[in-house]
Amino acid sequence: MQELEEDRSKTKLNSYLIFCVSTAAIGSLQFGYNTGVINAPEMKLRTFFQNVSSERYGEPFSPGDTTMVWSVAVAIFSVGGMIGSLSVGVVVNKFGRRKSMLFSNVLALLGGGLMGISTLSRSFEMIILGRLIIGVFCGLCTGLTPMYLGEISPTALRGAFGTLHQLGVVVGILVSQVFGLEAVLGSDKLWPMLLALTILPAVIQSVMLPFCPESPRYLLIVLNKEEEARKALERLRGTDDVNTDIQEMKEEAIKMAMEKKVSIPELFRSPNYRQPIIIAIILQLSQQMSGINAVFYYSTGIFKSAGVSKPIFATIGAGIVNTVFTVVSLFLVERAGRRTLHLIGLAGMAVSALLMTIFLSLVSTNQVMSYLAIIAVFAFVASFEMGPGPIPWFIVAELFSQGPRPAAMAVSGCSNWTANFLVGLGFPKLEELCGPYVFLIFMVLLILFFIFTYLRVPETKGRTFDEIEQGFGGKPTGTAAVGPVVFTPDTGNLSS
Repeated sequence: MQELEEDRSKTKLNSYLIFCVSTAAIGSLQFGYNTGVINAPEMKLRTFFQNVSSERYGEPFSPGDTTMVWSVAVAIFSVGGMIGSLSVGVVVNKFGRRKSMLFSNVLALLGGGLMGISTLSRSFEMIILGRLIIGVFCGLCTGLTPMYLGEISPTALRGAFGTLHQLGVVVGILVSQVFGLEAVLGSDKLWPMLLALTILPAVIQSVMLPFCPESPRYLLIVLNKEEEARKALERLRGTDDVNTDIQEMKEEAIKMAMEKKVSIPELFRSPNYRQPIIIAIILQLSQQMSGINAVFYYSTGIFKSAGVSKPIFATIGAGIVNTVFTVVSLFLVERAGRRTLHLIGLAGMAVSALLMTIFLSLVSTNQVMSYLAIIAVFAFVASFEMGPGPIPWFIVAELFSQGPRPAAMAVSGCSNWTANFLVGLGFPKLEELCGPYVFLIFMVLLILFFIFTYLRVPETKGRTFDEIEQGFGGKPTGTAAVGPVVFTPDTGNLSS
Protein backbone atom coordinates (compact mmCIF):
# COMPACT_ATOMS: atom_id res chain seq x y z
CA MET A 1 0.00 0.00 0.00
CA GLN A 2 2.86 2.35 0.85
CA GLU A 3 4.44 1.61 -2.53
CA LEU A 4 1.15 2.46 -4.25
CA GLU A 5 0.96 5.78 -2.40
CA GLU A 6 4.53 6.58 -3.43
CA ASP A 7 3.66 5.84 -7.07
CA ARG A 8 0.71 8.17 -6.82
CA SER A 9 2.78 10.97 -5.33
CA LYS A 10 5.27 10.72 -8.22
CA THR A 11 2.57 11.30 -10.82
CA LYS A 12 3.46 14.31 -12.95
CA LEU A 13 1.92 16.12 -15.85
CA ASN A 14 3.40 15.75 -19.31
CA SER A 15 2.61 17.47 -22.60
CA TYR A 16 1.08 14.40 -24.25
CA LEU A 17 -1.34 13.79 -21.36
CA ILE A 18 -2.36 17.48 -21.46
CA PHE A 19 -2.91 17.20 -25.23
CA CYS A 20 -5.17 14.14 -24.80
CA VAL A 21 -7.33 15.56 -22.02
CA SER A 22 -7.63 18.88 -23.89
CA THR A 23 -8.74 17.05 -27.01
CA ALA A 24 -11.42 15.14 -25.09
CA ALA A 25 -12.61 18.32 -23.34
CA ILE A 26 -13.60 19.81 -26.72
CA GLY A 27 -16.67 17.58 -26.44
CA SER A 28 -17.54 19.32 -23.17
CA LEU A 29 -17.14 22.71 -24.83
CA GLN A 30 -19.59 21.55 -27.51
CA PHE A 31 -22.16 20.68 -24.85
CA GLY A 32 -21.83 24.10 -23.21
CA TYR A 33 -21.89 26.01 -26.49
CA ASN A 34 -25.00 24.29 -27.81
CA THR A 35 -26.74 24.68 -24.45
CA GLY A 36 -26.29 28.46 -24.44
CA VAL A 37 -26.24 29.38 -28.12
CA ILE A 38 -30.01 29.26 -28.69
CA ASN A 39 -30.79 32.07 -26.21
CA ALA A 40 -29.20 35.10 -27.92
CA PRO A 41 -30.92 34.81 -31.34
CA GLU A 42 -34.39 34.11 -29.89
CA MET A 43 -36.09 37.13 -31.47
CA LYS A 44 -34.35 36.52 -34.81
CA LEU A 45 -35.57 32.92 -34.82
CA ARG A 46 -39.13 33.97 -33.95
CA THR A 47 -39.09 36.45 -36.83
CA PHE A 48 -37.72 33.74 -39.14
CA PHE A 49 -40.52 31.37 -38.14
CA GLN A 50 -43.13 34.02 -38.94
CA ASN A 51 -41.52 34.93 -42.27
CA VAL A 52 -41.45 31.29 -43.38
CA SER A 53 -45.09 30.90 -42.36
CA SER A 54 -46.04 33.98 -44.42
CA GLU A 55 -44.22 32.61 -47.47
CA ARG A 56 -45.80 29.17 -47.17
CA TYR A 57 -49.31 29.86 -45.94
CA GLY A 58 -49.89 33.51 -46.82
CA GLU A 59 -49.98 34.65 -43.20
CA PRO A 60 -47.53 34.64 -40.27
CA PHE A 61 -47.82 32.33 -37.30
CA SER A 62 -49.87 33.70 -34.43
CA PRO A 63 -47.86 34.68 -31.32
CA GLY A 64 -48.99 31.44 -29.68
CA ASP A 65 -47.92 29.31 -32.64
CA THR A 66 -44.58 31.12 -32.83
CA THR A 67 -43.97 30.43 -29.14
CA MET A 68 -44.89 26.78 -29.64
CA VAL A 69 -42.40 26.37 -32.52
CA TRP A 70 -39.74 28.20 -30.50
CA SER A 71 -40.38 26.01 -27.45
CA VAL A 72 -40.08 22.85 -29.54
CA ALA A 73 -36.79 24.10 -31.03
CA VAL A 74 -35.42 24.67 -27.51
CA ALA A 75 -36.83 21.58 -25.77
CA ILE A 76 -35.96 19.12 -28.55
CA PHE A 77 -32.30 19.59 -27.61
CA SER A 78 -32.91 17.94 -24.22
CA VAL A 79 -34.89 15.12 -25.84
CA GLY A 80 -31.91 14.44 -28.09
CA GLY A 81 -29.65 14.59 -25.03
CA MET A 82 -31.68 11.85 -23.33
CA ILE A 83 -31.39 9.64 -26.42
CA GLY A 84 -27.65 10.27 -26.72
CA SER A 85 -26.88 9.69 -23.05
CA LEU A 86 -28.78 6.40 -23.00
CA SER A 87 -26.80 5.28 -26.07
CA VAL A 88 -23.40 5.81 -24.44
CA GLY A 89 -23.10 2.29 -23.02
CA VAL A 90 -23.89 0.57 -26.32
CA VAL A 91 -21.61 2.84 -28.35
CA VAL A 92 -18.50 2.64 -26.14
CA ASN A 93 -18.73 -1.13 -25.74
CA LYS A 94 -18.91 -1.57 -29.51
CA PHE A 95 -16.45 1.07 -30.73
CA GLY A 96 -14.34 1.99 -27.70
CA ARG A 97 -13.91 5.43 -26.17
CA ARG A 98 -11.80 7.24 -28.78
CA LYS A 99 -13.65 5.98 -31.87
CA SER A 100 -16.98 6.78 -30.25
CA MET A 101 -15.93 10.40 -29.75
CA LEU A 102 -14.71 10.50 -33.34
CA PHE A 103 -17.91 9.03 -34.80
CA SER A 104 -20.13 11.28 -32.70
CA ASN A 105 -18.64 14.34 -34.42
CA VAL A 106 -20.50 13.27 -37.56
CA LEU A 107 -23.69 14.24 -35.72
CA ALA A 108 -22.25 17.69 -34.96
CA LEU A 109 -21.45 18.19 -38.64
CA LEU A 110 -24.94 17.08 -39.68
CA GLY A 111 -26.85 19.04 -37.04
CA GLY A 112 -24.78 22.21 -37.46
CA GLY A 113 -25.07 21.96 -41.25
CA LEU A 114 -28.87 21.70 -41.13
CA MET A 115 -29.17 24.78 -38.92
CA GLY A 116 -26.64 26.70 -41.01
CA ILE A 117 -28.58 26.30 -44.27
CA SER A 118 -32.04 26.70 -42.72
CA THR A 119 -32.44 30.28 -43.97
CA LEU A 120 -31.31 29.37 -47.48
CA SER A 121 -33.80 26.49 -47.53
CA ARG A 122 -36.50 28.61 -45.86
CA SER A 123 -37.21 25.77 -43.43
CA PHE A 124 -37.71 26.13 -39.69
CA GLU A 125 -38.01 22.33 -39.57
CA MET A 126 -34.27 22.17 -40.31
CA ILE A 127 -33.58 24.10 -37.13
CA ILE A 128 -35.72 21.72 -35.07
CA LEU A 129 -34.16 18.63 -36.66
CA GLY A 130 -30.68 20.13 -36.33
CA ARG A 131 -31.26 20.83 -32.62
CA LEU A 132 -32.46 17.24 -32.11
CA ILE A 133 -29.33 15.82 -33.78
CA ILE A 134 -27.07 18.20 -31.86
CA GLY A 135 -28.85 17.11 -28.67
CA VAL A 136 -28.04 13.44 -29.40
CA PHE A 137 -24.43 14.48 -30.04
CA CYS A 138 -24.21 16.42 -26.76
CA GLY A 139 -25.87 13.55 -24.88
CA LEU A 140 -23.08 11.29 -26.11
CA CYS A 141 -20.47 13.91 -25.14
CA THR A 142 -21.73 14.09 -21.55
CA GLY A 143 -21.00 10.37 -21.18
CA LEU A 144 -17.97 9.88 -23.43
CA THR A 145 -15.86 12.82 -22.24
CA PRO A 146 -15.96 12.16 -18.45
CA MET A 147 -15.47 8.43 -19.07
CA TYR A 148 -12.40 8.91 -21.28
CA LEU A 149 -10.92 11.54 -18.96
CA GLY A 150 -11.40 9.28 -15.93
CA GLU A 151 -9.82 6.27 -17.63
CA ILE A 152 -6.69 7.96 -19.01
CA SER A 153 -5.99 10.08 -15.91
CA PRO A 154 -3.54 9.04 -13.17
CA THR A 155 -5.30 8.38 -9.86
CA ALA A 156 -3.71 11.45 -8.25
CA LEU A 157 -4.96 13.75 -11.04
CA ARG A 158 -8.30 12.11 -11.82
CA GLY A 159 -10.37 14.68 -9.95
CA ALA A 160 -8.62 17.67 -11.50
CA PHE A 161 -8.94 16.26 -15.00
CA GLY A 162 -12.54 15.30 -14.32
CA THR A 163 -13.26 18.95 -13.53
CA LEU A 164 -12.08 19.82 -17.04
CA HIS A 165 -15.41 18.50 -18.35
CA GLN A 166 -17.32 21.18 -16.44
CA LEU A 167 -14.69 23.78 -17.35
CA GLY A 168 -15.28 22.96 -21.01
CA VAL A 169 -19.03 23.30 -20.48
CA VAL A 170 -18.85 26.75 -18.85
CA VAL A 171 -16.30 28.01 -21.38
CA GLY A 172 -18.64 26.82 -24.14
CA ILE A 173 -21.55 28.70 -22.55
CA LEU A 174 -19.42 31.85 -22.22
CA VAL A 175 -18.27 31.60 -25.85
CA SER A 176 -21.88 31.24 -26.99
CA GLN A 177 -22.83 34.36 -25.02
CA VAL A 178 -19.99 36.41 -26.51
CA PHE A 179 -20.53 35.17 -30.07
CA GLY A 180 -24.25 35.79 -29.65
CA LEU A 181 -23.71 39.53 -29.27
CA GLU A 182 -25.28 41.64 -32.05
CA ALA A 183 -21.85 42.93 -33.06
CA VAL A 184 -20.40 39.41 -33.47
CA LEU A 185 -22.68 36.66 -34.86
CA GLY A 186 -26.02 37.59 -33.27
CA SER A 187 -27.17 39.84 -36.11
CA ASP A 188 -30.12 39.31 -38.43
CA LYS A 189 -27.88 37.93 -41.19
CA LEU A 190 -25.29 35.97 -39.21
CA TRP A 191 -27.37 34.05 -36.64
CA PRO A 192 -27.45 30.86 -38.80
CA MET A 193 -23.64 30.91 -38.71
CA LEU A 194 -23.84 31.24 -34.92
CA LEU A 195 -25.85 27.99 -34.72
CA ALA A 196 -23.64 26.25 -37.30
CA LEU A 197 -20.37 27.21 -35.59
CA THR A 198 -20.50 23.92 -33.66
CA ILE A 199 -19.04 22.36 -36.82
CA LEU A 200 -15.65 24.02 -36.22
CA PRO A 201 -14.75 22.37 -32.87
CA ALA A 202 -16.07 19.06 -34.25
CA VAL A 203 -13.60 19.29 -37.13
CA ILE A 204 -10.76 20.32 -34.81
CA GLN A 205 -11.41 17.42 -32.42
CA SER A 206 -11.67 14.97 -35.32
CA VAL A 207 -8.21 16.05 -36.51
CA MET A 208 -6.71 15.73 -33.01
CA LEU A 209 -8.32 12.47 -31.84
CA PRO A 210 -6.25 10.13 -34.10
CA PHE A 211 -3.15 11.32 -32.21
CA CYS A 212 -4.72 10.29 -28.87
CA PRO A 213 -4.63 6.70 -27.57
CA GLU A 214 -7.60 4.50 -26.90
CA SER A 215 -8.35 4.20 -23.18
CA PRO A 216 -5.71 1.83 -21.71
CA ARG A 217 -8.39 0.33 -19.46
CA TYR A 218 -10.54 -0.47 -22.48
CA LEU A 219 -7.57 -1.95 -24.36
CA LEU A 220 -6.51 -4.25 -21.54
CA ILE A 221 -9.75 -5.09 -19.74
CA VAL A 222 -12.18 -5.29 -22.68
CA LEU A 223 -9.94 -6.13 -25.66
CA ASN A 224 -7.23 -7.99 -23.70
CA LYS A 225 -4.48 -6.11 -25.57
CA GLU A 226 -1.91 -5.71 -22.82
CA GLU A 227 0.95 -4.57 -25.04
CA GLU A 228 -1.12 -1.80 -26.63
CA ALA A 229 -2.40 -0.76 -23.21
CA ARG A 230 1.15 -0.62 -21.88
CA LYS A 231 2.33 1.54 -24.78
CA ALA A 232 -0.60 3.91 -24.34
CA LEU A 233 0.09 4.19 -20.61
CA GLU A 234 3.78 4.84 -21.15
CA ARG A 235 2.97 7.78 -23.41
CA LEU A 236 0.25 9.10 -21.10
CA ARG A 237 2.39 8.78 -17.95
CA GLY A 238 5.64 9.91 -19.61
CA THR A 239 7.52 6.96 -18.10
CA ASP A 240 8.28 3.30 -18.82
CA ASP A 241 7.35 2.32 -15.27
CA VAL A 242 3.61 1.64 -15.56
CA ASN A 243 3.56 -1.73 -13.82
CA THR A 244 1.39 -0.48 -10.96
CA ASP A 245 -1.31 0.72 -13.38
CA ILE A 246 -1.13 -2.49 -15.41
CA GLN A 247 -1.40 -4.63 -12.29
CA GLU A 248 -4.41 -2.68 -11.05
CA MET A 249 -6.15 -3.15 -14.40
CA LYS A 250 -5.33 -6.86 -14.49
CA GLU A 251 -6.90 -7.32 -11.08
CA GLU A 252 -9.99 -5.47 -12.31
CA ALA A 253 -10.04 -7.66 -15.44
CA ILE A 254 -9.97 -10.83 -13.29
CA LYS A 255 -12.93 -9.54 -11.31
CA MET A 256 -14.80 -8.65 -14.51
CA ALA A 257 -14.24 -12.15 -15.87
CA MET A 258 -16.10 -13.48 -12.83
CA GLU A 259 -19.00 -11.07 -13.34
CA LYS A 260 -21.83 -11.43 -15.77
CA LYS A 261 -22.44 -8.59 -18.23
CA VAL A 262 -23.90 -5.59 -16.44
CA SER A 263 -27.03 -4.15 -18.04
CA ILE A 264 -28.97 -1.08 -16.96
CA PRO A 265 -31.64 -3.15 -15.10
CA GLU A 266 -28.85 -5.08 -13.35
CA LEU A 267 -27.55 -1.82 -11.86
CA PHE A 268 -30.75 -1.60 -9.85
CA ARG A 269 -31.22 -5.31 -9.16
CA SER A 270 -27.72 -6.11 -7.89
CA PRO A 271 -26.98 -5.08 -4.29
CA ASN A 272 -23.38 -4.38 -5.36
CA TYR A 273 -24.45 -1.67 -7.80
CA ARG A 274 -27.73 -0.40 -6.40
CA GLN A 275 -26.25 1.95 -3.83
CA PRO A 276 -23.68 3.62 -6.10
CA ILE A 277 -26.20 4.06 -8.97
CA ILE A 278 -28.65 5.73 -6.58
CA ILE A 279 -25.84 8.02 -5.41
CA ALA A 280 -24.94 8.76 -9.05
CA ILE A 281 -28.54 9.66 -9.93
CA ILE A 282 -29.06 11.87 -6.86
CA LEU A 283 -25.80 13.72 -7.56
CA GLN A 284 -26.95 14.43 -11.12
CA LEU A 285 -30.32 15.62 -9.83
CA SER A 286 -28.53 17.87 -7.32
CA GLN A 287 -26.85 19.58 -10.27
CA GLN A 288 -29.89 20.23 -12.44
CA MET A 289 -32.48 20.73 -9.66
CA SER A 290 -30.26 23.11 -7.73
CA GLY A 291 -31.86 25.97 -9.64
CA ILE A 292 -28.76 27.02 -11.59
CA ASN A 293 -30.58 27.12 -14.95
CA ALA A 294 -33.48 28.95 -13.31
CA VAL A 295 -31.09 31.57 -11.93
CA PHE A 296 -29.60 32.15 -15.35
CA TYR A 297 -33.12 32.40 -16.75
CA TYR A 298 -34.14 34.95 -14.11
CA SER A 299 -30.86 36.89 -14.12
CA THR A 300 -31.91 39.20 -16.97
CA GLY A 301 -34.85 40.47 -14.93
CA ILE A 302 -32.64 40.92 -11.88
CA PHE A 303 -30.07 42.90 -13.85
CA LYS A 304 -32.79 45.05 -15.42
CA SER A 305 -34.22 45.90 -12.01
CA ALA A 306 -30.76 47.07 -10.95
CA GLY A 307 -30.73 49.58 -13.79
CA VAL A 308 -28.27 47.74 -16.04
CA SER A 309 -28.89 49.18 -19.50
CA LYS A 310 -27.60 46.12 -21.35
CA PRO A 311 -28.34 43.02 -19.23
CA ILE A 312 -26.53 40.77 -21.74
CA PHE A 313 -23.20 42.12 -20.51
CA ALA A 314 -24.16 41.39 -16.89
CA THR A 315 -25.14 37.89 -17.98
CA ILE A 316 -21.73 37.51 -19.60
CA GLY A 317 -20.30 38.69 -16.27
CA ALA A 318 -22.10 35.80 -14.58
CA GLY A 319 -20.59 33.52 -17.24
CA ILE A 320 -17.12 34.80 -16.35
CA VAL A 321 -17.78 34.09 -12.65
CA ASN A 322 -18.93 30.63 -13.78
CA THR A 323 -15.64 30.02 -15.57
CA VAL A 324 -13.34 31.46 -12.89
CA PHE A 325 -14.76 29.33 -10.09
CA THR A 326 -14.66 26.21 -12.24
CA VAL A 327 -10.91 26.82 -12.54
CA VAL A 328 -10.74 27.29 -8.76
CA SER A 329 -12.47 23.94 -8.20
CA LEU A 330 -9.99 22.32 -10.61
CA PHE A 331 -7.15 23.20 -8.23
CA LEU A 332 -9.09 22.39 -5.05
CA VAL A 333 -10.70 19.06 -5.94
CA GLU A 334 -7.60 16.95 -5.26
CA ARG A 335 -6.88 18.82 -2.03
CA ALA A 336 -10.28 19.33 -0.44
CA GLY A 337 -11.89 16.25 -2.00
CA ARG A 338 -15.02 15.66 -4.05
CA ARG A 339 -17.48 15.22 -1.21
CA THR A 340 -16.25 18.27 0.73
CA LEU A 341 -16.48 20.59 -2.28
CA HIS A 342 -19.93 19.28 -3.15
CA LEU A 343 -21.13 19.97 0.39
CA ILE A 344 -19.61 23.48 0.36
CA GLY A 345 -21.23 24.19 -3.01
CA LEU A 346 -24.68 22.98 -1.94
CA ALA A 347 -24.54 24.98 1.30
CA GLY A 348 -23.40 28.12 -0.51
CA MET A 349 -26.19 27.78 -3.06
CA ALA A 350 -28.83 27.29 -0.36
CA VAL A 351 -27.71 30.44 1.49
CA SER A 352 -27.54 32.40 -1.77
CA ALA A 353 -31.04 31.24 -2.76
CA LEU A 354 -32.40 32.49 0.57
CA LEU A 355 -30.62 35.85 0.14
CA MET A 356 -31.92 36.20 -3.44
CA THR A 357 -35.47 35.63 -2.20
CA ILE A 358 -35.10 38.27 0.52
CA PHE A 359 -33.43 40.86 -1.70
CA LEU A 360 -35.83 40.37 -4.64
CA SER A 361 -38.90 40.59 -2.43
CA LEU A 362 -37.65 43.96 -1.10
CA VAL A 363 -36.38 45.35 -4.40
CA SER A 364 -39.36 47.69 -4.85
CA THR A 365 -38.67 49.38 -1.52
CA ASN A 366 -34.94 49.97 -1.88
CA GLN A 367 -32.76 50.14 -5.01
CA VAL A 368 -29.80 48.81 -3.02
CA MET A 369 -31.57 45.47 -2.78
CA SER A 370 -31.24 45.04 -6.55
CA TYR A 371 -27.47 45.26 -6.37
CA LEU A 372 -27.42 42.89 -3.39
CA ALA A 373 -29.53 40.49 -5.46
CA ILE A 374 -26.91 40.62 -8.24
CA ILE A 375 -24.18 39.78 -5.71
CA ALA A 376 -26.33 36.88 -4.49
CA VAL A 377 -26.67 35.64 -8.10
CA PHE A 378 -22.89 35.69 -8.54
CA ALA A 379 -22.45 33.88 -5.19
CA PHE A 380 -25.00 31.27 -6.27
CA VAL A 381 -23.13 30.70 -9.54
CA ALA A 382 -19.75 30.57 -7.80
CA SER A 383 -21.02 28.02 -5.27
CA PHE A 384 -22.44 25.88 -8.07
CA GLU A 385 -19.07 25.68 -9.83
CA MET A 386 -17.30 24.77 -6.58
CA GLY A 387 -19.14 21.46 -6.34
CA PRO A 388 -22.52 20.64 -7.92
CA GLY A 389 -21.32 21.80 -11.35
CA PRO A 390 -18.24 19.65 -12.00
CA ILE A 391 -18.35 16.82 -9.46
CA PRO A 392 -21.48 14.82 -10.49
CA TRP A 393 -20.06 14.32 -13.98
CA PHE A 394 -16.79 12.63 -13.10
CA ILE A 395 -17.53 11.05 -9.71
CA VAL A 396 -19.94 8.67 -11.49
CA ALA A 397 -17.02 7.28 -13.47
CA GLU A 398 -15.17 6.78 -10.16
CA LEU A 399 -17.99 4.95 -8.38
CA PHE A 400 -18.07 2.07 -10.87
CA SER A 401 -15.53 -0.41 -12.20
CA GLN A 402 -14.94 -1.04 -15.91
CA GLY A 403 -17.82 -3.49 -16.34
CA PRO A 404 -20.80 -1.47 -15.08
CA ARG A 405 -19.29 1.97 -15.88
CA PRO A 406 -20.82 2.42 -19.39
CA ALA A 407 -24.32 1.48 -18.20
CA ALA A 408 -23.93 3.70 -15.12
CA MET A 409 -22.79 6.66 -17.22
CA ALA A 410 -25.80 6.16 -19.49
CA VAL A 411 -28.27 6.10 -16.57
CA SER A 412 -26.75 9.07 -14.75
CA GLY A 413 -26.47 11.08 -17.97
CA CYS A 414 -30.10 10.42 -18.84
CA SER A 415 -31.09 11.46 -15.29
CA ASN A 416 -29.25 14.75 -15.79
CA TRP A 417 -30.87 15.45 -19.16
CA THR A 418 -34.33 14.51 -17.90
CA ALA A 419 -34.03 16.84 -14.89
CA ASN A 420 -32.72 19.56 -17.20
CA PHE A 421 -35.76 19.14 -19.44
CA LEU A 422 -38.23 19.18 -16.53
CA VAL A 423 -36.71 22.28 -14.92
CA GLY A 424 -36.67 24.10 -18.26
CA LEU A 425 -40.28 23.13 -18.86
CA GLY A 426 -41.60 23.87 -15.39
CA PHE A 427 -39.64 26.88 -14.17
CA PRO A 428 -41.38 29.61 -16.23
CA LYS A 429 -44.76 28.56 -14.81
CA LEU A 430 -43.37 28.27 -11.28
CA GLU A 431 -41.79 31.72 -11.58
CA GLU A 432 -45.11 33.11 -12.81
CA LEU A 433 -46.95 31.63 -9.82
CA CYS A 434 -44.36 32.26 -7.09
CA GLY A 435 -42.33 35.26 -8.28
CA PRO A 436 -39.01 35.63 -6.42
CA TYR A 437 -40.20 33.13 -3.81
CA VAL A 438 -39.60 30.37 -6.36
CA PHE A 439 -36.02 30.19 -5.09
CA LEU A 440 -37.29 28.93 -1.72
CA ILE A 441 -38.27 25.71 -3.55
CA PHE A 442 -34.70 25.30 -4.75
CA MET A 443 -33.37 26.16 -1.29
CA VAL A 444 -35.36 23.27 0.22
CA LEU A 445 -34.10 20.91 -2.50
CA LEU A 446 -30.52 22.04 -1.91
CA ILE A 447 -30.84 21.33 1.82
CA LEU A 448 -32.17 17.84 1.07
CA PHE A 449 -29.29 17.19 -1.37
CA PHE A 450 -26.83 18.44 1.29
CA ILE A 451 -28.21 15.97 3.86
CA PHE A 452 -28.04 13.09 1.37
CA THR A 453 -24.46 13.95 0.38
CA TYR A 454 -23.37 14.23 4.02
CA LEU A 455 -24.88 10.87 4.96
CA ARG A 456 -24.43 8.72 1.86
CA VAL A 457 -21.78 10.01 -0.57
CA PRO A 458 -18.24 8.65 -0.06
CA GLU A 459 -14.98 10.49 -0.62
CA THR A 460 -13.21 9.09 -3.70
CA LYS A 461 -10.14 11.34 -3.67
CA GLY A 462 -6.90 9.40 -4.15
CA ARG A 463 -8.61 6.00 -4.33
CA THR A 464 -8.23 3.51 -7.17
CA PHE A 465 -11.38 2.26 -8.90
CA ASP A 466 -10.93 -1.09 -7.14
CA GLU A 467 -10.66 0.52 -3.69
CA ILE A 468 -13.83 2.52 -4.28
CA GLU A 469 -15.74 -0.56 -5.42
CA GLN A 470 -14.50 -2.56 -2.43
CA GLY A 471 -15.91 0.15 -0.17
CA PHE A 472 -19.38 -0.58 -1.54
CA GLY A 473 -18.95 -4.28 -0.92
CA GLY A 474 -18.37 -4.69 -4.65
CA LYS A 475 -17.25 -8.28 -5.00
CA PRO A 476 -17.68 -10.28 -8.19
CA THR A 477 -20.93 -12.15 -8.53
CA GLY A 478 -20.81 -15.46 -6.72
CA THR A 479 -18.37 -14.35 -4.01
CA ALA A 480 -19.06 -13.02 -0.57
CA ALA A 481 -19.43 -9.29 -0.20
CA VAL A 482 -17.31 -7.45 2.33
CA GLY A 483 -20.36 -6.47 4.33
CA PRO A 484 -22.61 -3.44 4.56
CA VAL A 485 -21.19 -0.03 3.71
CA VAL A 486 -20.71 2.39 6.57
CA PHE A 487 -20.14 6.07 5.77
CA THR A 488 -18.15 8.04 8.29
CA PRO A 489 -19.92 11.45 8.35
CA ASP A 490 -16.85 13.48 9.33
CA THR A 491 -14.77 12.31 6.36
CA GLY A 492 -17.13 10.50 4.03
CA ASN A 493 -14.70 7.59 3.91
CA LEU A 494 -15.90 4.06 3.33
CA SER A 495 -15.50 1.22 5.76
CA SER A 496 -17.14 -2.14 6.21
